[in-house]
Amino acid sequence: MVSTNFFLKKKVYISDLFPNEKFNERVSINEIKPLGKAEKSDLTFYDSKKYKALAQNTKAIYCITTQSLSSDLPLSVKKIVVKKVLVELARVTKIMYPSSDVDYPDFSLKKPSKSKYKTVKFGNNVLIGKNVKIGKNSQIGANTIIEHDVEIGENCVIGSAVIIKNSFIDKRVVIQDNCKIGQKGFGFLPIKGKNFKFPHFGKVIINSDVEIATGCTIDRGSIDDTVIGKNTYIDNQVHIAHNVKIGEDCMIAGQVGFAGSSIIGNNVSIGGQAGISGHLKIGNNVKIGGGSGVVKDIDDNEIVMGYPAVPLKDFLKSSKK
Repeated sequence: MVSTNFFLKKKVYISDLFPNEKFNERVSINEIKPLGKAEKSDLTFYDSKKYKALAQNTKAIYCITTQSLSSDLPLSVKKIVVKKVLVELARVTKIMYPSSDVDYPDFSLKKPSKSKYKTVKFGNNVLIGKNVKIGKNSQIGANTIIEHDVEIGENCVIGSAVIIKNSFIDKRVVIQDNCKIGQKGFGFLPIKGKNFKFPHFGKVIINSDVEIATGCTIDRGSIDDTVIGKNTYIDNQVHIAHNVKIGEDCMIAGQVGFAGSSIIGNNVSIGGQAGISGHLKIGNNVKIGGGSGVVKDIDDNEIVMGYPAVPLKDFLKSSKK
């Protein structure tokens, strides 16, 4: 279900992307992917020791990295050594996926065809893009927009004034009114005092039996995908940034904010208005108190509270002083 790339991809050769490198071969690049997902025909990148284990086992044949990190990569990998990995990655991504740095209007939108969607119920003023798939017995509320190539499973309920793009939604998912799913994330790189937009060509994947309450926003992935695990419940006005992975059976209360690329385990509970910093790993069965600010990884089964978030017993001790 999740093989579609929503963005027009140009066929490029490695020598076109890096004309200053001395490549003897004329090899085309299939995709740009993270270290752990890249195949032999893909281009990947390695910018932090945090991902050393993935770097040592990557299947990619080409990798953008720095001189200091290059020795961590297998001998079979051809290293493209640069000073700033993410800046170079943004440059080549924009070449391969030229439409991924802006959310352009979908001019294929039209009223849904009754003959195509025989078992789907639509409210007034719904617009559907080309190649959209909607499963049996799903319901789509008034004024909702579903853009090209989106897939929605059976028995889903999509509320009113929802916009869905660049997304795959599994069975029995509920998305309530005014949610925005699959838009470009907030990705910028400072270059010589100016902000440079980082392209986002990933997807949003929402697994079965998820419920998303009113006014939530879920950004699509940049290089990777944003994923919501099975049977997770998300309260009103939650923001989930690019590349975030939320596990199964989680409970996320209102106005929680997730910064990009954090990984949340299974059966995690997060109280209202908590903030999760980017590139963190939150273990299974973790409980995070309302209003907490999480700035470092949390191990399995921990209960934390406060800003910055600390183990609950430490928070209670400090509050008595």
